[in-house]
Amino acid sequence: MRFWPLLNRTTKRNHPKKPVIHSLTITRFYFSKYTEEPEPKEFIDYLDSLKNYEKLGVPKDAGTDSDDGLDLGRMRRLMDRLGNPQSKFKAVHVAGTKGKGSTAAFLSNILREEGYSVGCYTSPHMMSIRERISLGQSGNPVSTKTLNKLFHMIKPKLDEAIQLENGSLTHFEVLTATALTLMAEEKVDIAVIEAGLGGARDATNILCSSELAASVITTIGEEHLAALGGSLESIAVAKSGIIKHGRPVVLGGPFLPHVDCILRDKASVMCSPVVSASDAGIRTSIKGLIILDGRPCQLSDIMIQVERDFPLFIELSDVKLRMLGRHQLHNASTAACVALCLRDQGCRISDKSIRAGLENTFLLGRSQFLSSKEAEVLGLPGATILLDGAHTKDSAKALVDTVRMAFPDARVALVVAMASDKDHLAFAREFFSGLQLEAVFLTEADIAGAKSRTTSASLLRDYWIQASEELGIDTLHDGTEKNRDSLEENKIILVTEKSPEVAIRAANETLGRRASNHSSVIVVTGSLHIVSSLLASLQSA
Repeated sequence: MRFWPLLNRTTKRNHPKKPVIHSLTITRFYFSKYTEEPEPKEFIDYLDSLKNYEKLGVPKDAGTDSDDGLDLGRMRRLMDRLGNPQSKFKAVHVAGTKGKGSTAAFLSNILREEGYSVGCYTSPHMMSIRERISLGQSGNPVSTKTLNKLFHMIKPKLDEAIQLENGSLTHFEVLTATALTLMAEEKVDIAVIEAGLGGARDATNILCSSELAASVITTIGEEHLAALGGSLESIAVAKSGIIKHGRPVVLGGPFLPHVDCILRDKASVMCSPVVSASDAGIRTSIKGLIILDGRPCQLSDIMIQVERDFPLFIELSDVKLRMLGRHQLHNASTAACVALCLRDQGCRISDKSIRAGLENTFLLGRSQFLSSKEAEVLGLPGATILLDGAHTKDSAKALVDTVRMAFPDARVALVVAMASDKDHLAFAREFFSGLQLEAVFLTEADIAGAKSRTTSASLLRDYWIQASEELGIDTLHDGTEKNRDSLEENKIILVTEKSPEVAIRAANETLGRRASNHSSVIVVTGSLHIVSSLLASLQSA
């Protein structure tokens, strides 16, 4: 079926193709994109007046098909009041427990390389709320001027909707509606929309089959269990809600057999063709790490040859991925599968654009190694520092694998801050089991700008002590000063610190004493919010 009147508009343009500035290749460049203009304060204040589940935590059963579930009806009424802007463009809808933001970034850059005007909506943000929305071919965050202009234009309708809904519209719903309206105003050719929570009840799920180019479900894990029904099966059911009648769905995976059945059964009911990025005809490999522009990237091969439902084929050798780890290679191949699905339906996407889009994608806080100059700015000359917002058992395992691939013999000091609704024990077990840990510094960072979901450093230490005891691992945790001065290399020290900035300096000092004769790396993890906190320190230094 050919359904690309909007996309084909772009291919007919005669003006020269603008250079694509992709998501962040140099950290300072990223900062300039977010700080060169003031924040849209009036819009942010307006959003902050609404209920924000990122700050408060998601209620039990919020993402389920129940009386307690999020009300998609009010989102539809809001979009109707705004003229249903989501009907003005085609969209790819991306859901999943992990990997959806990276997959969305890969796909958006592929489409931009081909010359399409792309709208991309993701969450959360690192430095500025403007990061969540990008428009056009640049990939830059929406400008404050553009956002303010649109906000003032639709504010009367937002006010009416909030009043008619008795104040129940949420921060995420209004932000999503604003993003989709901006994309319609910009006349984007295609949008890449990341779901927030689950899928079926999420505010982004107002896309109907006629507006959808494809659905993508990256992974199914146990995050937000209480909000999504309490089991992997209920999570799979919730995320399968983005599958629409007759529209293709790309499954990342690999999934457990019963979870895979849930997703495929839903696709069958919806008459939706399925492409699996874990298909036997898809082969990927990491050939090694190289240094590019002063930062590591992984040299990878991607071979896709699928014959069921869609005949998909591409062979890419020596792809230089700035996004590190086997999980990111899988996200890249998932995005390539989506691009090939779009190409099969009439969208012009070359192999060259797929390669370039994958290679030029980089996101802050995802397997991000700081440069030597950035380490010096933090007052840590010579230190190797890795930032990664992992916060689940599966993402912790992926991070462990990445560290072992990049530094197989390195001694590691962790700096960890986490939200209160995470599985802290499972997270800790992955690091104890997979790395040569010297020390773990437990600290605190605001979650979504508030402390209500922050886990205290002392409580985090209790979880890590419990995990170490369950695994029979010796630790020292009975006094900060004693721990810092300890040279008992057979014991891992656990220390609480008042801030990430203090913790990372202490981690560097500890590695200097305990691992001076070995390669070493500081890993900052547990939440994108602790990563954001340290990047802000780097910016202001």
